[in-house]
Amino acid sequence: MRALFLAGLCALAAGATPALAQTDNYPSRPVRIVVPYATGGGSDILARHIGAGLQQAWGQGVTVENKAGASGNIGSQEVVRARPDGYTLLLQNSTMVTNLGVMGKLPYDPEKDLTPIMLLGVTPIALAANPGAQIGSVKDLVAVGKARPDTLSYGSCGIGTPQHFVMELVKQKTGVTATHAGYKGCSPALNDVVGGQIPLAIVSANLVAPYVKDQRLKVVGVSSAKRYALLPDAPTFEEQGIKPLDISIWYALMGPANLPPAVAKKIAADVGRIMADPAVQAGLSKVGVEPQPGSAQELARVIHDDAARYTQLAKSAGIKAE
Repeated sequence: MRALFLAGLCALAAGATPALAQTDNYPSRPVRIVVPYATGGGSDILARHIGAGLQQAWGQGVTVENKAGASGNIGSQEVVRARPDGYTLLLQNSTMVTNLGVMGKLPYDPEKDLTPIMLLGVTPIALAANPGAQIGSVKDLVAVGKARPDTLSYGSCGIGTPQHFVMELVKQKTGVTATHAGYKGCSPALNDVVGGQIPLAIVSANLVAPYVKDQRLKVVGVSSAKRYALLPDAPTFEEQGIKPLDISIWYALMGPANLPPAVAKKIAADVGRIMADPAVQAGLSKVGVEPQPGSAQELARVIHDDAARYTQLAKSAGIKAE
């Protein structure tokens, strides 16, 4: 029996050695970061900044793969199914939890099927108006809404997106009635409000900034608690009396469930150093992403709290998936 016991211990030790070695030597081969959205968006740009920094720090190839489709579910599921060894990572954003709020259930569980690594940054949301609509503030929005009830409309980046949720919250808090037009992305909605086809559009705030500068759009309000660097003259919704309203699109790095804690910790530490680089911060700020690194614990809490918040708001606003 003693011999069998010792043999068992030796077998366990032998089995553990490769795993420990893989963790200690991580990364020993190329890593890929899956972005479940198209190229050019905040998630993609963040992934490419991080990937370039990690490649330099690790001396290993780091590729960014865009796996768009099904509101981010296709790329996310690919990471969920990947081996939890740190060689397949996911760069997600808050669309993941707004989808959960609208659908009630996703093909995966954001809290159980993914390992939170860290929060990366945020992009606020802005309600923009065509100058011809004569809406340049929340006060104007309420006045026009009362003067022309049931005739006001707005475009968003799509049904169940963070932008859609913010506008529905504004409607609830102001009593304004406005018909929603869900576009397939922020850019089409923005193009239509600039062209005058719709009076209002609620989109990622960084997209609005160039049009405000040349006076082709007005900002009614910004969704963050503090003013946005790219729109310093635009007041927040909270400044205009809509409280509380502090909702931004957040970006986060995750891995498959059961990612070894030592690997997750190493990734977070190395990405944290990259995010602290002034050159990286300046590059992200130019495209509208405000770096705001946060721990794995903070990310887990944000996912949990936002899932509950958006589920409740979807019910109260009657937001349903198409």
